[in-house]
Amino acid sequence: MARYTGPVCRMCRAEQKKLMLKGSRCMSDKCPLNRKRAAPGKDPKARTGKRSEYGTQLREKQKIKRMYGMAEKQFHITFEKALRMPGVTGENLIRLLESRLDNVVYRMHYAINRNQARQLVLHGHILVNGKKVTIPSYGVKPADVIEVKENSKKLAVVQNGLTEISKSGTMPWVSVDVDAVKGTFTQYPQRAEVTDLADIKEQLVVELYSK
Repeated sequence: MARYTGPVCRMCRAEQKKLMLKGSRCMSDKCPLNRKRAAPGKDPKARTGKRSEYGTQLREKQKIKRMYGMAEKQFHITFEKALRMPGVTGENLIRLLESRLDNVVYRMHYAINRNQARQLVLHGHILVNGKKVTIPSYGVKPADVIEVKENSKKLAVVQNGLTEISKSGTMPWVSVDVDAVKGTFTQYPQRAEVTDLADIKEQLVVELYSK
């Protein structure tokens, strides 16, 4: 399945949840959910009845998949990997998603959303332990150093992203040197630390794929 290239706010409206696909704009008055825009499509009220168990599980999967900007096949592969890991499958899934290079670049505020972070990686602007990595799904490990290439540090997208650190800080599992535009992935996050997924029920995804 090809990557979705339409208006991303439509996805937030479909899920009736802020998926943080446009960075700080999602927290502004311009966000369609802040303006109480209805779900997309004809007669959305006709689809607001009680969902089936499968429908509830599917919507939860779609929320997570869309937040991290992944295609179905890629997301399923990540789930299968989480399933083979020791521990709680749902928590393993979040851990794998959070340790993707494009997500870590976003968490370090080198970009204002995950899509921009993915583009930085694909275009060769990101170094991992001093080596260029152009694979967004690359799995970052604790103590890995993630930095922007020297000649890319002045890019507008990077500078705009870094301004968010002074406003919202960083997540507990990453540390960032703003002046050097260099950060460290200090540890895999605990499930409770991923606060922007507090209302996500990843266990429903496990149940969906277990059918």
